[in-house]
Amino acid sequence: MVQLKLKHNAYINLRMLLRTIGWLLMVLSGFMIFPLITAIIYGDSEIRPILLSMAITMVCSIGLMSLKPKSKEMGKREAILLTSLIWVILSLFGMIPFLLCGTHDSITDAFFDTMSGFTTTGASVLGSLENIPHSLLLWRCLLQWIGGLGIILFTLAVVPMLNNKGGMLMFNEEVTGITHDKLRPRVSNTAKSLWCIYICLTITCILLLWFSSMNLFEAICHGLSTMSTGGFSTNDMSVRDWNSPYIIIVLTIFMFIGGVNFNLIFSTVYGDWKKLIKNDAFKWFCRTLLFGYIVFTISIIGTNHVHTWQEVTIIPLFQSVSILTSTGLVVPHFVHWGAVPYIVMLIFMAIGGCAGSTSGGAKIDRFIIFFKFLNNEMYRTMYPSAVRTVTVNGKGTSYVIVMKVLAFIALYFLVIFIGGFLLTVLGVPFQESFFYSLSAISNAGIGTEVQDGVSCFSMMPDAAKWILSFVMLTGRLELYTILLLFTPAFWKK
Repeated sequence: MVQLKLKHNAYINLRMLLRTIGWLLMVLSGFMIFPLITAIIYGDSEIRPILLSMAITMVCSIGLMSLKPKSKEMGKREAILLTSLIWVILSLFGMIPFLLCGTHDSITDAFFDTMSGFTTTGASVLGSLENIPHSLLLWRCLLQWIGGLGIILFTLAVVPMLNNKGGMLMFNEEVTGITHDKLRPRVSNTAKSLWCIYICLTITCILLLWFSSMNLFEAICHGLSTMSTGGFSTNDMSVRDWNSPYIIIVLTIFMFIGGVNFNLIFSTVYGDWKKLIKNDAFKWFCRTLLFGYIVFTISIIGTNHVHTWQEVTIIPLFQSVSILTSTGLVVPHFVHWGAVPYIVMLIFMAIGGCAGSTSGGAKIDRFIIFFKFLNNEMYRTMYPSAVRTVTVNGKGTSYVIVMKVLAFIALYFLVIFIGGFLLTVLGVPFQESFFYSLSAISNAGIGTEVQDGVSCFSMMPDAAKWILSFVMLTGRLELYTILLLFTPAFWKK
């Protein structure tokens, strides 16, 4: 059996790892059939490039799947390594249609946009979407939809052979959150349940958008990117192009749902409303959105121009939900709302939605534990002998989890600082460097268009794009899965 030998006689089951990657690539090649069908329907000239992309991906997947490991067991180390590798490998294969069709000028640009799609960041180097064929517009949004819940989670649902200890470990590494609860006894059944809910919600969103002024293709693309809280669109003006209160309301509702823990959505669908209503993270998620709505509304009213009813009702709510869920859609006049909304935006980007959702950020669950811990420490300053526990959902939180949350938040802002520092060294303006770093790790994808009306991702040096791609992936997999690969402890038994 081919094994990668590590220090202290530790081994990685390399054949099983590569075979699993083969299964995941086969799933990716299967998804390429949708842009192929789109190219045929719209008569795009990109049929051959997409067919070639499918063929390359499928041949590589078959080659890897043909490997026969002596053992199918995968431990913690394999799960971490596989989860990290697969997101990079899928981005490398996912960018092939962009390169063969000529929409991107370089491998760097194609990889950046593909990684941005898979991580649901929504940042893009494309200056305009006017000349992008329908097939690739769909592929961009489909990448976000796949990455919303995760390609590994989808594969766990359709490949029974992964329903073992290794599958559960991969599930834990990809799904966001502090702890991971299975909905079903078997991890494959849990994955199927989550994806079933995800697909049903996406179809509902698409149908509701189709009832508006959007055509079916536009509704499909926006349904995919909205449910995944990604933010890709089919035109340069995004949803602003339709100028429809109905569309804004539909998108706001489904962005909100995308920011909620899917375990809670599952429980609600099966009639357990109390679990949703009593959940601390959900309650604070709603309170945070309400706070943003109030701040944005007051700021809009304070500007010196006549306001329509939409501007003081649905627009601030839409903006609040879009930023907190890391969808990253920003209204044109946000820059004129003032400094306070800009600060709120930065805070919302860092916080993000609920754990177990499709949104990015550090997750509101962690900040609840963080602030409750601070409150307890202040109380102990006055009463040193007092014993207080961090309680979440009426239950005490273990000291180990509290320490993990504190370490995560510290590491989260350290990555933002290092990313911003490296971008500054590469010549990106100081203020923009740290903004881009925060936008990437939170998977919000907001560029400096909130400052000057122009997104500058395409104008950044190639090295900066690779750094931001790494930061996007680090944020999507919640730091440890990626950063552990750079520690000596990972490579020791």
